[in-house]
Amino acid sequence: MHFGRRVVGLFALIAIPSLSIAETVRWDDQVSTFELDNGMEVVVIEDHRAPVVVHMMWYRAGSADEKPGVSGVAHFLEHLLFKATDNMESGEFSKTVAANGGSDNAFTSYDYTAYFQRVAADRLDLMMQMEAERMVNLRLSEADILTEREVIIEERNQRTENDPSALFGEQASASLYLNHRYGVPIIGWRHEMETLGLQDALAYYKQYYAPNNAILIVAGDVTPDEVKELAMRHYAPLAANPDLPERARPQEPQHNAARRLEYKDPRVAQPYVSRTYLAPERDSGDQKAAAALMLGAALLGDGQTSFMKQKLEFEEKSAVYSTAYYRGTALDDTRFTTIVVPVPGVSLSEAEASMDRVLQEFMATPIDLEHLDRIKRNLRAQDIFAKDNVQGLANRYGRALTSGLTIKDILEWPDVVESVTEEDIKAALKDVLQERTSVTGWLTSGVEVSQ
Repeated sequence: MHFGRRVVGLFALIAIPSLSIAETVRWDDQVSTFELDNGMEVVVIEDHRAPVVVHMMWYRAGSADEKPGVSGVAHFLEHLLFKATDNMESGEFSKTVAANGGSDNAFTSYDYTAYFQRVAADRLDLMMQMEAERMVNLRLSEADILTEREVIIEERNQRTENDPSALFGEQASASLYLNHRYGVPIIGWRHEMETLGLQDALAYYKQYYAPNNAILIVAGDVTPDEVKELAMRHYAPLAANPDLPERARPQEPQHNAARRLEYKDPRVAQPYVSRTYLAPERDSGDQKAAAALMLGAALLGDGQTSFMKQKLEFEEKSAVYSTAYYRGTALDDTRFTTIVVPVPGVSLSEAEASMDRVLQEFMATPIDLEHLDRIKRNLRAQDIFAKDNVQGLANRYGRALTSGLTIKDILEWPDVVESVTEEDIKAALKDVLQERTSVTGWLTSGVEVSQ
């Protein structure tokens, strides 16, 4: 293969034996870690029941790490990484994965960008060759920029411009975050996407795509020693970026005023009201508040027995849908959200009043401890079943590690959740459900007028 022949020659010039051997730390019977001298962290998740591996490269860089004025460049670069390198033609990466019976893809979020392949275990060597190549040897042309820029703009058209709920969500996020980049859409603002150029992509690439900003996760039919041997061969020779900055983003000032918005779009078939509060994320070594908020959201709005559904959908029959959710895995302050979709004939003002009343009632009512125990049992079961899905485990570890957590935090999370009490949940919700930190939004077709 064109790539393989040239890469073998490239790495043959490197004196690999001079590299020190990284010490492996075994956390349990499934998870091991080690770190290369160039700063790359490596996580190995063993599962020997099928001769398959998932190879994932996670970068501690997402859309929230972009500089002002180039929103969408992180996602844009994700697309461009499938173009040419010094030793691969454009598109060759995915074609090679497919030719070897595997599948591959990539995704971008606020706090990370990740690339993965799922292949037979004996193809792991080849995956590392190719991933190491595009980490440092990407070769872009102006033609690549023009072509792929049209692709991401069309993606925005399909996923955002054609979806009133997505447009509404963008406006709500921008209203919630006064200063942080979480208020900027991951895909980017359209007017900035249209001007993204070659230098914008290369600047982000050179800044963040380096081994000391990367976490390699290999899950499946491998051993730590096998992964270490291949990682030493393919990733250890890559130079760290000595100019990698500390991961500091603009933080939120104190929020002192509730915000409201009403988004009108004639395409809206089902109006609804949402309320989003600024909320703390899972912090390394201090995850209890996040666990309490996760359980609080589940009690409030997750499942048919949740408080909101029982009150609004079954007893009052004033809503066709209601929910509450909290996304704790984030590098910086995240959000806690409630949504109510009223039945026809119930106005958004009435739906909002019902939502407020139910939240107040929940805070004033003792928690159903049997319900809380059922939620905890379900979460324990999910943790057990998750061990059967190596790709899901790799995703879980990657999201957590790129969001500032550690292996210890990840392994301790089930015990932290189990230790949460009714008092912990009420205290966490009391801190978060503050009007001054909230954004209330109405999504409507425009027929209904706000009160």
